[in-house]
Amino acid sequence: MKIGILQTGQAPDALRPAMGDYPAMFERLLEGSGMTFCTWHVEAMEFPGSVHEADGWLITGSRHGVYEDHPFIAPLEQFIRDALAAELPVAGICFGHQVMAQALGGKVAKFEGGWAVGAQAYDFNGKTLVLNAWHQDQVLVPPEGARIIASNDFCSYAGFAYGELGISVQPHPEFDDEFIQGLIDTRGRGLVPEPLLKAAEAKRGGRRDSDRIADMIIEHFKKHAPAHAGSEDS
Repeated sequence: MKIGILQTGQAPDALRPAMGDYPAMFERLLEGSGMTFCTWHVEAMEFPGSVHEADGWLITGSRHGVYEDHPFIAPLEQFIRDALAAELPVAGICFGHQVMAQALGGKVAKFEGGWAVGAQAYDFNGKTLVLNAWHQDQVLVPPEGARIIASNDFCSYAGFAYGELGISVQPHPEFDDEFIQGLIDTRGRGLVPEPLLKAAEAKRGGRRDSDRIADMIIEHFKKHAPAHAGSEDS
């Protein structure tokens, strides 16, 4: 099964040599699934020729806001709608979560309550999962028909399911504590309030449930893959 990664941003230059860029993080997260991966850097306007160039689509995080005027956002929204209409599974993380919501009629904006940084606990249908987060933007109005699958007191709409084919989450299962520390050092200081950064640093090394989200994504793709996805040329 071939998964297309739609890359909507890049990790900080200083972190990429040691930790890789966002597509590499997702490949590590989903390692052992039997899936193969191909990346299109849509932020740089590199789009697949067709939604059928992969058996499922994964949308990464980004430092951009989905409501900002970037050339790649409108065609990405259309691509999301086209992929779902073609009955292909789509998953979005952070910016990917937000752009899926916006593409399907929701509203995203900067949250007046500020930032979520580092380890956060979320209610996933009655199960508490701890995941790393890095965001100020949030979905404030969910798309019609979206089912909430994750939330907490800070982020009411931290995860959605769209029928059977679309899932998305606001936190970052692909970010480990080392990468969060790197974001604090390269992007956080002077942008995020210092007490939040110190609180995130104090939580390093604790429980993370990224493997649970990895399992959810893998199951989503495999359950809803096109019939041909198991063939040798997929």
